[in-house]
Amino acid sequence: MLEKVKKYIEDKHLLKPSSTVVVGVSGGMDSMALLDILTLLDYRCIAAHCNFHLRGEESDRDAEFVKNWCKNVDIEFTSVDFDTLAYARDKKISIEMAARELRYQWFELVRQKFEAEAIAVAHHRDDDIETVLLNLLRGTGIKGLTGISPKKGNIVRPLLCVSRNEVEQYLNERNISFVMDSTNYDDTITRNYLRLNVIPMLEKLNPSAKNAIFRTSQNIAEAYNIYEKAIETLKKEVMIGEKVSIEKLKNTPSPLSVLFEILAPLGFNASVVEDIIDNLNSSSGKVFLSTQYRVIKDRQFLLLSKIADCNNFDTEIIIYEGMTEILYPIHLKINVVNINSIEVNKSGRFLFSDAEKVRFPLKLRKWKDGDWFVPFGMKGKKKLSDYFTDCKFDLLEKENQWILESDGQIIWIVGKRNDERFKVSDHTNNVLMIEWVE
Repeated sequence: MLEKVKKYIEDKHLLKPSSTVVVGVSGGMDSMALLDILTLLDYRCIAAHCNFHLRGEESDRDAEFVKNWCKNVDIEFTSVDFDTLAYARDKKISIEMAARELRYQWFELVRQKFEAEAIAVAHHRDDDIETVLLNLLRGTGIKGLTGISPKKGNIVRPLLCVSRNEVEQYLNERNISFVMDSTNYDDTITRNYLRLNVIPMLEKLNPSAKNAIFRTSQNIAEAYNIYEKAIETLKKEVMIGEKVSIEKLKNTPSPLSVLFEILAPLGFNASVVEDIIDNLNSSSGKVFLSTQYRVIKDRQFLLLSKIADCNNFDTEIIIYEGMTEILYPIHLKINVVNINSIEVNKSGRFLFSDAEKVRFPLKLRKWKDGDWFVPFGMKGKKKLSDYFTDCKFDLLEKENQWILESDGQIIWIVGKRNDERFKVSDHTNNVLMIEWVE
C-alpha cells in the first residue's frame, strides 16, 4: 500500500518529495494511516488536530490520544479547540458545515505558519463512493458525480487510491492504534446510512458495486474536463456582463446545462434553474432567488444581481417546496411540522395552515386591486382594499403589504391575517408554519 500511495502522489502531482505537509489527524483509522504513510515517505509532517467539542469526553479522549501518539513517535503536533455549536448558531449553518469551515480555515493558518506545501486529509476511495451516492440522492450536476478531487487548492488527498479495507489491513500490519468515533455507527446520519445499509445491499446485487461506482465516477471526471471547456466557451457567448441573453441561451445545445453552470455557483439549485428555463418565454418581471443572489426575467435578458437593498421590491417571489427560509424581500422562516409537535400562535406574524390544503410553489407578492380572501374566523370573502380600509391602513402601509398565495388563492396577509379556507382543523395532520421575522 505504501508504494501504491507513493505512485498516486507522483501521478497526481500532489506533493513534492520531502516537502512539509500539514496532516489533518482526528485519531481515527484513516488519518492515522495517512500520517504514518507520509512519514515513511520522508515528508516532514505537522499533525494538526481539531477538537470540536461535539462528543463530550470522547472528543477530549481523541485529542489526548493524537497528542500522545505524536509525542511517542516524534512528530510535530498542534491542536485547536472550537465552540462548534456557537459558530453554527452565529453563522446560521449546520453543525457539519460549521465544523468543515472551522477545520479548513484553521488548517490553512497552520500551513502558513509552518510554510507547508499542502494540507493532507485522509479521504479514501470509499469516501469518494459515498460522496457520489450522496450527491446523486440530493440532485447534482455532472461535477457532483466526479467524486472527491485528489487536489483542490492547498488540500491534497493521497489516500483516494485505496479502499477502507486496505487502510484497515495496513494498520494491522503496522500495528498502529487508533480511536473509534461512536457517531460513525449512527445511521440517522445519511452518509452513515449509505455506508452501513445501502452499499452492503448494492453489493448483494453486484459484489463489485463499489468498484463499479468508483470507475464510473472516474470516467465522468475525465469527461467533465471536456464538458467544462465547452461550458466556459458557451458561457462567454451568452453572458453580457451580469446579464444572460435569453435568445443566445436558447440557441445553445443545452440551455439547462449552461444556465445551471452559470447559476449553481451563486447558490441556485437544480429545481430553480429548471423553473427559470420553463419561464424563458413568459412575461417580464418574474424573480428567482438563492440565498444571496436573484435572477430577474426581463424581455431579452436574465438579469443577475446580488441581493442588497430590496426595500422597493415589487415583483413576485417564488417559494419552492423544501425551502426553509427566505431573507429577501422579507425574512420568512418556513417549516412543515406534525400537528402534535406545535402550539398554534395566534399572532399575525405567524401563518399556520393545513399543509395538505396548500400547493407549492407559493408566491410572495405585493397586493393588487381586485385581491380578496376569506378572513380567518369569517365565512364570506372580503376585498383586500376593504380590509385595509377597515384596518385604517395608510397609503404607505398598503404599498408595503405582502401577500402569500397558493395556487392563485391568498392564504396569508403577511403579518396581519390568515385565510379561513386554509386553517388548521381537527382533521389536520401536518401544518405549514411560516414566521415573519420583522
